[in-house]
Amino acid sequence: MVDTSGHHLVYGTLHDYLTGEELPDTDDERCRQELARWLVEDKGYGADELEPRRVIETTFNNQYVRSLIELTVCLDDRRIMIVRYGAGSLVTRERPAIAAARILDPDYRIPLAMVTNSREAELLDTLTGKVLGTGMDAVPDRDQAVMMLPEIVFSSFSDQEKREREERILNAFDLEVCCKSGTCLLPGDEGPAEK
Repeated sequence: MVDTSGHHLVYGTLHDYLTGEELPDTDDERCRQELARWLVEDKGYGADELEPRRVIETTFNNQYVRSLIELTVCLDDRRIMIVRYGAGSLVTRERPAIAAARILDPDYRIPLAMVTNSREAELLDTLTGKVLGTGMDAVPDRDQAVMMLPEIVFSSFSDQEKREREERILNAFDLEVCCKSGTCLLPGDEGPAEK
């Protein structure tokens, strides 16, 4: 039975490809699961090299936003790339993906970001913000990523002013106001804690 009581259609539950965790079965989650499968089965990354569902929480102007980073790719004990999924245009996903990659790890700026709608993709340099390549083939497979490692710069992004600017960008771009005049949350998600 399809649950239509919320903003997202929930078909039931599914099991996460990487962790086996039970998750709400939504159209978006099905696409996220396909991305994880594609990175493992087609691009050659190990399941243990992918971190699913990392979250960055921000609050500005009384607007709490929980930004989801669908996948983080780790090689040689460092995060080298984040993957952000969203239906529709990729151009509107570029800036928040760069912001997320700059602040997700407290020790360094994650050098690459991928934005995708599961049919198209862009690979972004998070230092310059430039598009390095377009199309699903632009995303490096594991062997290519390993070859890139010596040249990838894991620069510090510890300046508090710059970090806050990126947090504000992420907060503004990822704020969802749904048809129910509130913040969109999936079943089981919680909003900001009461203070």
